[in-house]
Amino acid sequence: MANGKERQCGSALFSLEEIGEISGVKVGGDYVEVMCGCTSHRYGDAVGRLRVFSNGDLEITCECTPGCDEDKLTPGAFEKHSGRETARKWKNNVWVIEGGQKVPLSKTALLKYYCEATKKSKESNRSHRDEFVRCCRCGKERRFRLRSREECRLHHDALADPNWKCSDYPYDKIKCEEEEERGSRKVYRGCTRSPTCKGCTSCVCFGCHFCRFSDCSCQICLDFTRNSQA
Repeated sequence: MANGKERQCGSALFSLEEIGEISGVKVGGDYVEVMCGCTSHRYGDAVGRLRVFSNGDLEITCECTPGCDEDKLTPGAFEKHSGRETARKWKNNVWVIEGGQKVPLSKTALLKYYCEATKKSKESNRSHRDEFVRCCRCGKERRFRLRSREECRLHHDALADPNWKCSDYPYDKIKCEEEEERGSRKVYRGCTRSPTCKGCTSCVCFGCHFCRFSDCSCQICLDFTRNSQA
């Protein structure tokens, strides 16, 4: 049974003390939604609506302009979409309004379930090797590191996009003209027996809560979600 403070807040996910001073709180069945934003020195504030799910998933619907139709963005993708100059630090760059002040997500309780899911995934996960995504324009392959759930999602979304190109690379600003990584450095990490292993069952993860996403509608994620709930 929820305590009195949780009932006042209307959420079984967070107590009133945890999110009572955060602006724009709305409560759904298994999520809490709040107003959020990310600031670019060049473009100013981009605002959106952040949904925090009980399974640790985070998704943002962007409201930077009246005509923007970007939704279900990861915080990292929202950070990039906002034009933030120092990307890849979304926990500090994406903020909410708490007590009338902009407060980074890292200093709120909103990442509680995300951190729990990440910890469990790290404990149960064998290995996620580096993967490569091919540019649809120049054909060059670009390396994606899969060290965190956020990085797994960036790779997952890039792989699912048939129009993915070098300029969409989330880590650095690169162009098709830039050299492809040398073949000798395209080592698939993971297998302790062979540094060039490209996918044996003892070293490669074929699906876990670290790299599969319940808010994704692709078949591979749908199948994993159904099987994990069965």
